[in-house]
Amino acid sequence: MKLLENYILRRTTQMFLVALLPVLAIIWTIQVLQRINLVTDTGQSMGSFMALATMILPTLIPVVLPFALVIGITQIFTTMNNDSELAIIDAAGSPRSIMYRPVLILAAILSALSFTITNFIEPPARSSARQMVAAAYADLLSSVIEEKTFRTIQDGLYVQIAQRQGRILKGLFVADRRDPNFDLIYYAKEGMIDESGTSLTMRDGEVQQKTPDGKVSIVKFLSYAFDLSTMSEKQDSEPSLSPGDASLGFLLSPDENNASYKRSPEAFRSELHKRLSDWMFAFSFALISLVIAADARSHREARLHPMVAALVTAFMLRWLGFYVTNQIKQSAAFIPLVYAVPGLSGGAAAFILLTGRKPKMPKVIADAMGRLRRLFSSRMAKSSGSGNA
Repeated sequence: MKLLENYILRRTTQMFLVALLPVLAIIWTIQVLQRINLVTDTGQSMGSFMALATMILPTLIPVVLPFALVIGITQIFTTMNNDSELAIIDAAGSPRSIMYRPVLILAAILSALSFTITNFIEPPARSSARQMVAAAYADLLSSVIEEKTFRTIQDGLYVQIAQRQGRILKGLFVADRRDPNFDLIYYAKEGMIDESGTSLTMRDGEVQQKTPDGKVSIVKFLSYAFDLSTMSEKQDSEPSLSPGDASLGFLLSPDENNASYKRSPEAFRSELHKRLSDWMFAFSFALISLVIAADARSHREARLHPMVAALVTAFMLRWLGFYVTNQIKQSAAFIPLVYAVPGLSGGAAAFILLTGRKPKMPKVIADAMGRLRRLFSSRMAKSSGSGNA
C-alpha cells in the first residue's frame, strides 16, 4: 500500500474510532442505567451487573458502526479539502483509486465485523442477558424479599411473603396487574422456586381474576405454576425463543415444530433477512460518503457541509431499511427490497465514483442557500457599518 493510502487509512480509522467510541459509550450508558434496577431491586452484585452490561454491547455496535464510519470519512476528506490536500493530489495526476482504496478496505473490514457480531455474537449475548435477568428476579423471590413486606417485582407485579425457609415460601401473596384486560391475585399457603429459577410452584391456594367490568371469579387450586421467565426485560407475550435470540442456523433452517416458531414464523423470517442485509449498510455508506466528500471543491461553492449531507442520506436509507424489514412480517414481497435499499444506493454511488461524475446540489436549494448567504452578508455589513459610526 502506498504512503498516501496509508495516510488516508490511518486518519480515517482514527476519526472513525473518535466518532464511534463516545457515541457508543453514551448509548451504552443509557441502556445500562435502564437496567440499574437489577442491582437496586434484586440485590445482585456489581459483577453480575457489569456482566449484563457487557452483553448489551453487541446489540449496539452494529447500529452505531455505519454512522461512525460516515462521520470518519466525511470529516477526514473535508479537512483534506480545506487544507488543499485533495487539490494537490488531483494536480499531481494521482488516480482517484488512491483515495478510494483505503476507505473501501476499512469499510469491507467493518462490514465483516458487523456481520460477525450480528449473526454469531449478538444472539447468544441477548439470550444470556435475558436468562440472567430472569434468574435474578427468581432469586429475588427466594432470597432477597424481606418477610411480611410488599415488594415490586415489575410494574404491576407485587409480592409479599409471610415466612421464608430457604427456597420454600410460606404465606405467599402475588398481585399481577400487568395485563390491562384483567387483574390476578394469588394466595397460597406455600410456594417453592424450582432449581432452574424459571418457575414458582404455589400449593394449596386460590387465584382471583377481576375483569374491567368488575366481575370476579375465584378458582381454588392444589398446585399452580407461575412462570418466572416472563420477569425479564421483555414483554410477557414474547415467545420463549425470540427471533433476536435465535441462531443463524435456526433462522436458515427453522424447526417448524418449535412452539416459538409456530407462534410467529413471519417474525423469524424478518429477522433472517435483517441479519443477512444489515452488514451491507457500512459498505454502502462508505461509497456514499466518498461521493459526497472525496472531491476537491472550492470554498466558495454553495453546498451543504459534506458530513450533514452524508448523515442525512444515511439516516434516510437506514430508516427505509428498518421499514421494509418490518414490512416482511406482513408480506414476503418486501424481501427483495431489504437487499435493494443498501445494494442499489451503494451501486449508484459506485457508478458515480467510477464515471467521475460530480454530484451537484439541486438548483432550487443552491439558489436558496445563495440568497441566505447574501442576506446574511448584507446584515453583517450593516451591523459593522453601524458599529464603526
